[in-house]
Amino acid sequence: MARRNKKKAAEHENNERWLITYADLITLLLIFFVIMYSMSKIDVAKYEVIAQVLNFTFQKADSPIPAGQGVVGGANLAKFKENGDKSRSDKMQEDLAEKEKRFADTLEKIQEYIQQNNLETQISATNTPRGIAVTLNDLFLFDLGRADLKQASYPILNKLASLFPTLNTTISIEGHTDNLPLSTGSVYKDNWGLSNERSLSVLRYFIYNAKLDPKKFVSTGYGDTRPVVDNDTPENRAKNRRVEIVLLREG
Repeated sequence: MARRNKKKAAEHENNERWLITYADLITLLLIFFVIMYSMSKIDVAKYEVIAQVLNFTFQKADSPIPAGQGVVGGANLAKFKENGDKSRSDKMQEDLAEKEKRFADTLEKIQEYIQQNNLETQISATNTPRGIAVTLNDLFLFDLGRADLKQASYPILNKLASLFPTLNTTISIEGHTDNLPLSTGSVYKDNWGLSNERSLSVLRYFIYNAKLDPKKFVSTGYGDTRPVVDNDTPENRAKNRRVEIVLLREG
């Protein structure tokens, strides 16, 4: 009699084991939907992790779901990734187009200012692969062999300073000289020192006078290593003595 009771109890226990698996399934589904609901911004990497965990769970030997791609695998995951990549690509294209529009607007304003003030022989602004390059003749900014800014240069520097914040980009200030050695008694050791001090003078004006963010600027002096023309005539050497302010595209 006791043996029969034990056998019936065992049979009853085996018949209800499916409830454990069913409860696990419901719990996992609940967790899955809670996670999906809480994701205010879809992240492809996080989605992949969730998919892998759920697939591993449902593909185990005791899973009530037949082995296969799982609940979020295969083509569905690939399609999700494709849509996510496309969305990011579209956003990048929109940002790039907006940035290029701001660059074009800034270049137009600089060129208008140059024309309105008859500064074409002393200042030029061009669109280059690096960004907007504003080139200022050295005698417009400095006395010969010096690195102190002339007061006549303040208006154009103020105009440039008013336009810089609209671009939210890095601004490179680069000093250049011709290949002639400095005169005896110069306070600068060589053209490297002169070009560097001139770029720093422009940088300091933007930071201390125009109150611009110093983290947006870089400054360097190239000496006579990057001429725009050969240093074979006085006119050409004058073209090589310059300060370039480059509003960088990458930055």
